[in-house]
Amino acid sequence: MGSHRVSLSTPIAKGARPIDTADLPDLSGLAEKIFADVAALSPDVLGVSRPAYSSVESQTLAYLETVAEEFGLQSWRDAGDNLVIAAPDDASPEAPCGYFGSHVDSVPQGGNFDGLAGVVAALLTLIALVREGAPMRLPLRVLALRGEESAWFGNAYMGSQALFGRLGEKALSTRRRDGKGTLAEAMRETGIAMARIEAGEPLVDTQKIRFFLELHIEQGPVLVERKWPVAAVTGIRGNVRHQAVQCIGQAGHSGAVPRWLRRDAVFATSELIMRMDDHWATIQQHGGDLVLTAGIFQTDPARHAMSRIPGECTFSFEARSQDSGTLRAFEELLKSECRIIERERRVKFVFDEAVRAEPAELDPAMVEAILAACTAEGLPAEAIPSGAGHDAAIFAQAGVPTGMLFVRNRNGSHNPDEQMDMDDLIAAVGAIRRVARDLTA
Repeated sequence: MGSHRVSLSTPIAKGARPIDTADLPDLSGLAEKIFADVAALSPDVLGVSRPAYSSVESQTLAYLETVAEEFGLQSWRDAGDNLVIAAPDDASPEAPCGYFGSHVDSVPQGGNFDGLAGVVAALLTLIALVREGAPMRLPLRVLALRGEESAWFGNAYMGSQALFGRLGEKALSTRRRDGKGTLAEAMRETGIAMARIEAGEPLVDTQKIRFFLELHIEQGPVLVERKWPVAAVTGIRGNVRHQAVQCIGQAGHSGAVPRWLRRDAVFATSELIMRMDDHWATIQQHGGDLVLTAGIFQTDPARHAMSRIPGECTFSFEARSQDSGTLRAFEELLKSECRIIERERRVKFVFDEAVRAEPAELDPAMVEAILAACTAEGLPAEAIPSGAGHDAAIFAQAGVPTGMLFVRNRNGSHNPDEQMDMDDLIAAVGAIRRVARDLTA
């Protein structure tokens, strides 16, 4: 991947602003320094923790501002206290522009690349474009977003939803995972004026955002298995989630109740999950897009015992698909199977309120532009869907032409073992640089 490195030691184009890079001879070195410095700002027992709308997240944004200033860039905060970084000749924050970036918060005890890699890649790209004096008819700005991870307040994409007036009263009233205040209180403590957000007013003029481009580490194993350093993203799966579904049966002695009289909550829930797995396989065999997870499955630890028939089981249920119709149909199928099992096993399923996120189709022209840039950079021109949600989905749903690029990442995501090679990131920067020049020239 060394051939894709974008060097800051190349000659400066005529008329470009000189940048002192004596201590940072290339973009890879700058990236490594930023990642190391931000990790030092957000250490935890394991990995890093940058809570949404916290002082740590604020310190991270302030640090990125100092890096931008060192390279002759200007910066400001938007009405949602997200960081915007712009070229030195970008005269008006109100002018139409193109954005590229990602989020800076992390999950608790997570990895250092999820979100942050996209901000760093955008910053490196802007530094390189300014240094070479690339003409930008349309201003290109880095957007470092706050509050993407749902781990802190139970809601995802808080920063981007606030931008488009989509952060409702229910979301604002949710409490942080440790009980320390609501989302609205946390946002207010960062200095955000909440009146417009609480009224559901957009903080940006969507018509002035000509495009949004997000780089993100892949959170699955596809790129690693296929030996692709990067891939264009075709779309972002939506989801339907139930965090706590209860199956209520009847407790009893394990040796005294025959099968035909049992109302076993665990057996009933297990049958439900296996039935839904069979439906999942059938949908995939017919070419449908779907993934299914039941990540929580438990009985009451104060009551469960080897010799006790479980009278209650709590489980989570999540389905994701690029097709909203598939999601709706699968949720109805879930409820239908519950009714059948309730009759057969004499149990009752009690559902919490579903949390839904609509799928997002990324802009076909931007997908093609990313693929063309990858080809020009000597990279595989491949495309895959995103199973995880991203801020890009909110921009796409708001009508902003949106593109996304994945970078290879080992060991999964949302854990301290995220592993992204700097050569892969710099290869991706090369592709983004080409796309940005085409979109802004």
